[in-house]
Amino acid sequence: MVAAEGKSAVAENRSPAVDVDVVVIGAGFAGLRHLYDLRQHGLSARCFDEAPEIGGVWYWNRYPGARTDSQSWIFAYSFSEELQNDWTWSERYTPQHEIYAYLNHVADRFGLRDQVTLGTRVASARYDDERELWVVTTDSGEEVTTRFVVSATGPLSAAYKPDFKGVDDFRGEWYMTARWPEDGVDLSGKRVAVIGTGASAVQLIPTIAHTAAHVTVFQRTPNYVIPARNATLHENERESIRERYPDIWKRAREQVFGFDLGLAGRTFDDVTSEEMQLILERGWEIGGFHFVFETFDDVFTDERTNEVVSEFIRNKIRTIVKDEATAELLCPKDYPFCGKRPPLGHFYYETFNRDNVSLVDVSQEPISEITETGVKVGEQVHEADVIIFATGFDAATGAITRMDIRGRGGVSIADKWKDGPSTYLGVAVNDFPNFFMILGPHVPFANAPVVIEDASEWIANLIRYMRDRELTVSNASAEASDEWRDTLTGILNDTVVAKGRNNYFLGDNIPGKAHAPLFYLGGVKRYRDALLKESANDYPGFVMS
Repeated sequence: MVAAEGKSAVAENRSPAVDVDVVVIGAGFAGLRHLYDLRQHGLSARCFDEAPEIGGVWYWNRYPGARTDSQSWIFAYSFSEELQNDWTWSERYTPQHEIYAYLNHVADRFGLRDQVTLGTRVASARYDDERELWVVTTDSGEEVTTRFVVSATGPLSAAYKPDFKGVDDFRGEWYMTARWPEDGVDLSGKRVAVIGTGASAVQLIPTIAHTAAHVTVFQRTPNYVIPARNATLHENERESIRERYPDIWKRAREQVFGFDLGLAGRTFDDVTSEEMQLILERGWEIGGFHFVFETFDDVFTDERTNEVVSEFIRNKIRTIVKDEATAELLCPKDYPFCGKRPPLGHFYYETFNRDNVSLVDVSQEPISEITETGVKVGEQVHEADVIIFATGFDAATGAITRMDIRGRGGVSIADKWKDGPSTYLGVAVNDFPNFFMILGPHVPFANAPVVIEDASEWIANLIRYMRDRELTVSNASAEASDEWRDTLTGILNDTVVAKGRNNYFLGDNIPGKAHAPLFYLGGVKRYRDALLKESANDYPGFVMS
């Protein structure tokens, strides 16, 4: 059943009428895909994004060196063979400007742009218990009534900047990697302070070191950085990828983190220590997440394997970085490999061999304040002309809790989640009827587009299921939500991630945030199976009416 022009499909046989069937929040990978899926079911939708252009996080994250850590050919959509065939990726790991162009191309090719209102932030979404609908209010004051709200804000979009004393007194310029100016920043000949050594900083630092007069890196927690081994894709390689796409997507959907990678087929007990070193050397030279997934299958679960791999990387750092003291500071020693998300590096460690790059350890003596002239640690001020905050995100929940979202009885989602998020299957929240999430908390931490497509299709199918049965309300049950939380907590505790440090997987990077699991670590296939089991059995985890 397809609604007539301008008419709500769900509301045709229900009252009161709504402005649109679905309001989608976010116009990045998730939001665009969901607009496409909703249209396939004849559902009307409006999408809002605070950015002035389509692209989501790939509009904002335009700092020097920004690119994917996923292979370019699977950091993409799989729903259109024509799209796969007519788009050309230039490199193994896609630079930001290409992803941004790709998403705008998708919006134009599939006629999605007219449904998107840009430069507009959703300020609140409130469930009206009496009318059984949502009232969404934007920062411009517009109100939209809708039966369903879908958050497509992504897990890494709520930028976090520590509240350092004295920032307003700094006489230079400061920027955030997560909100980089569209016109860029000229760092030529300037003294640059970079605060943070997460994935964004790992990409940024080697790039800006080529033009800055000096780069001072302030490190709280060192990272295990794997060489990306990026390369240009030649036409014969691109043609081969196009021909193999069916197999590529099949493999990605079965791989635990959604990559076009295989399994190692070996564990710690299958090889000698000498063979183990050779296997790790081979993985290191191939680069990318091949090193994680195609060396040993028990890196995440066997502490013996993990310690060998961790020490292997530490020895690589000691080999690459000439200054012994700097090398030791760069070596993670108090948490396991993959206890934090391991970024891919593009000559990251090599950058610390440059004369114009220095490292400041702030793990024991933190940054005390920002002064007029730089960054103060202890009694020393490290002078800078520019400060760059590469301090990451309030992951998974932050983009949602920063909006005033209120469910039944006016309860806010921020209060609901004050002790950690509670969801069912990572797509729904008890007592927030008809509110769904794509890439919210409790979905797999994996190659994002694979998870997005599964969740987006599933949510659109649930809405269609309700429409076909003239159902108005779907509410995830408290019992099903508790069971899902117990499931993902149990899986987490069986992995090394539970022993991570300052880890956004557990909310530990944000002061005051509850220490609680934010992601499902059971893999994309098991997650997809859980979604399909739910829908095949007529949604037993939901109370519908």
